[in-house]
Amino acid sequence: MPWSVALRDTAKAGLVPARELSDPRRSLRGAVAVALVVFPVLAVAGTGPATSAAMGAFIAGTATFQRTFRPRAGLAAAAGLGLGISTFLGYAAVGVPGAFPVLLAVWSFGAGMIWAIGSTGGTVAATTVSVMLVVVQLPVSIPTAVGHGLLCALGGAVQALTGALWRIDPWRGHRDALADTYAELGDYARRLRHDPVAIVDPGPFMTARRAGALTAWQARHRPPELNGLRAVAEHIRPALAALADPAVGAPAEGPGRDRAREILAAAAELLDALAASVRAAEAVRPPTTTPALTLAEVAESPELPRAARRSAKRLATQISRAVGALDRQDRSAVRAPQRRRPSFWQVLPVGFATVRRQLQPRSAVFQHAVRLSCVVTLSYLAARPLGLHHGYWAPLTAAMVMRPDFAQTFSRGVARLAGTVVGVAVSTAVVQVLDPGPWLSTALAVVCIFGAYLTIRTGYAFTTACVSSYVVFLLGLQAGDPLETALERVLLTLLGGAIALGAYALFPTWQTARLTERLAEWLAAAGRYGAAVIGAYGDPAGRDDREVRDALLDAREARAELLEALERADAEPVRHADRLPDLSRKQLDRARTAVGLLARSAVLMEAHLPGADSRPVPGAADFAEELRYSTAIAAAAVLIGEQVDFDGLRNAYARWDGRPDRGAERSTAGHSDAPGAGQDDRDALARAGAKLMLQALGDLEKAVRPRRVPSGT
Repeated sequence: MPWSVALRDTAKAGLVPARELSDPRRSLRGAVAVALVVFPVLAVAGTGPATSAAMGAFIAGTATFQRTFRPRAGLAAAAGLGLGISTFLGYAAVGVPGAFPVLLAVWSFGAGMIWAIGSTGGTVAATTVSVMLVVVQLPVSIPTAVGHGLLCALGGAVQALTGALWRIDPWRGHRDALADTYAELGDYARRLRHDPVAIVDPGPFMTARRAGALTAWQARHRPPELNGLRAVAEHIRPALAALADPAVGAPAEGPGRDRAREILAAAAELLDALAASVRAAEAVRPPTTTPALTLAEVAESPELPRAARRSAKRLATQISRAVGALDRQDRSAVRAPQRRRPSFWQVLPVGFATVRRQLQPRSAVFQHAVRLSCVVTLSYLAARPLGLHHGYWAPLTAAMVMRPDFAQTFSRGVARLAGTVVGVAVSTAVVQVLDPGPWLSTALAVVCIFGAYLTIRTGYAFTTACVSSYVVFLLGLQAGDPLETALERVLLTLLGGAIALGAYALFPTWQTARLTERLAEWLAAAGRYGAAVIGAYGDPAGRDDREVRDALLDAREARAELLEALERADAEPVRHADRLPDLSRKQLDRARTAVGLLARSAVLMEAHLPGADSRPVPGAADFAEELRYSTAIAAAAVLIGEQVDFDGLRNAYARWDGRPDRGAERSTAGHSDAPGAGQDDRDALARAGAKLMLQALGDLEKAVRPRRVPSGT
């Protein structure tokens, strides 16, 4: 899209409120923790140390509002430790000529690289840069650098201790993640009634999986109903898809389709009831608008083919397990292996390895880190010649608005400018009217901290207004003209924001240019998932459920990354056809549809996986191995812009379909109740699923065919 449209849309996104507030109790707890550390330090040590302690407590509290499923007390303590180290290093370097800009560049680069671990770590790391810039401006000697660093860490420790002692619904995030998964399944069941090939949103499933990994302490104290329900939800999804799909489930029209719609409607009602029960931590209240989905009702559905009845029975079984798990009289209905979340000390080596893998020029995280380091340092150096007392405000603005993608960077830049202007104007007016002393200024700063915590979910502009007011009151303890200081901060915000946005325009990391790479990753992951599922038909006795599950999760994550990249790319001021190396946007959309059909075919087959005592499906293992190989080669071809070829996979299917041992399944598959028809039915399902996969890959072959350049051009 044009630059003017992109800037307009991103600016609007940064200024429009979300109409959502943080939990007032959590916000009050965070503000109380700041007060518990800042007022005693102010009374004992004075304004300078109080500022360091308040900064540490505030930023550590901000870390606990990030989307994370770790114990928040530990997150606050870790943030406080990082703030203490950054404060000490900043104080130690500021007294050495030329050392602080070097430290600032190195520290900013490191903060940018932390985005490789995740958005929570990247956000907290960026705040350590801002704290380093703020506190080192206070009049202090180098011998007291250790003291100020310890005060920052003390603020984080008090925030962590307050969170540990004043516990406020510690399982809310986990409950919401699990409830969102069941709510998405309910919506999915309704969509399937009208669109048998509808797709499910992978986001809630991925969030629930992250929430399902618990520390040792969490595993000992978790509510019983949270044990195993995520695994049940994972089994419900393929059962829904297999029941609705005309290829392997209910017929496209007629009484069988009507019966399938009734079952899907009942399932949707029960899944909604499950979601509400999980969210409220109550027993399931059965819906009264639709009949309950029972095994007896499903078994008495002669309108459905055999495969569809089997899917419906599995669906009813899984929903019954979930209802039993939430029944207060039956907490043992579901048991599942517990995924363990490593401690902070255990995750450190993994985090370092993750960051080290991103230390390459092509990495988007590495490019963001370089850009952040250059922008913050340049903003700091650009503000120095102006001779302004609050010159740190420019690099602080740059550090806080820079994000790895265009849309967030520009929207946060606009929001920060608006929030800074409003916050500085209001707080400066209050200072002029009230002329508060140190104690009243500190109290007003604590009130602004409460407002910042409360509006974290509302929008960055509102949070910035509160944070700007908080900084004005806190640093207003130092001498200076309030009006002059306010004007300086607004001008420096403009300077820092302009440098940040200009740097992104000159040195962008467009998501559009990476769409082909994301597509190739999804294709390879979907191929591995399909191969794992078909391989289970070829060797039921040696089937590895963990392999199937891991392959599904990899495919789901790859698809989610592609969708996220597409969403970000749509906000970028570039033409997609010009930025994609070898594919037009139309080709990319067609390829997405084809890979989606490949993954969906595997989901349908997963709903009918044979038991360990079932007879192997002849030819399935060979087809699975060829599928794994062909999709891996095709992913590489998509990445480098060469022609995709699935002739080898077609030959493998032809050998499988032409085997003389196919038996009688042609006449019995899916409809017969004759003895032995179950195995024949499974053979036919395996071939039907493989044929769907082959059809999807044929569509992909056409979609990614390289565009020919006309001769003579």
